[in-house]
Amino acid sequence: MRSMENIYICLASPIVVSILCLRREWRKSMIFILAGMTGYLLAAYVTSFFAGLIGCDTVITSHAISPAVEEVIKFLPIVFYLLVFEPKRRDCSNALLLVAVGFATFENVVFMTYYGAADLLDVLIRGFGTGAMHELCCCTVALGVFLLWDQPWLRAMGTFAFLCTAITFHAIFNIVVSGSTFSMWVGSAIPITIFGIYLAFFHKKL
Repeated sequence: MRSMENIYICLASPIVVSILCLRREWRKSMIFILAGMTGYLLAAYVTSFFAGLIGCDTVITSHAISPAVEEVIKFLPIVFYLLVFEPKRRDCSNALLLVAVGFATFENVVFMTYYGAADLLDVLIRGFGTGAMHELCCCTVALGVFLLWDQPWLRAMGTFAFLCTAITFHAIFNIVVSGSTFSMWVGSAIPITIFGIYLAFFHKKL
């Protein structure tokens, strides 16, 4: 785990410097990206804790524990942002996507560090697939925020339902990409395709 902390320090340092230098409207974006990267590090700790507590192997951890932990932790900065600053819906949606960007970026760097980056095609597929998956999951949660956050009686239950949907999709993605190389390609193509459809038809409506 020590190398992961070193990677985090290396990636987070220029972002912290930029936060200190940028103007207020730009600073917020970098803070959310940093929150996403920090969330991945925290998710790794929490996942390892539960895996050790339950006694799961790496495969079960990736399929059953990681999706739930990661999606919940990605959503925590947004909950804080919603409750404390009461932003507009568009700002909240953008914040969710930026958290996902930071999270996916750090995850991809850690993956390449541990498993190598010799095959450019696999790296491209992994990079775009993982990025699209995390952002698609955040878009799912953002949809719940858009539709339900102004209705207190549906806020908690409805947001939880959308969060569970994101967790389920994340788990399916992890299961599919953990197979053969072809399975990884297919699994990565699914979120890329869905995210492309979202950008083409629904992005401007939110």
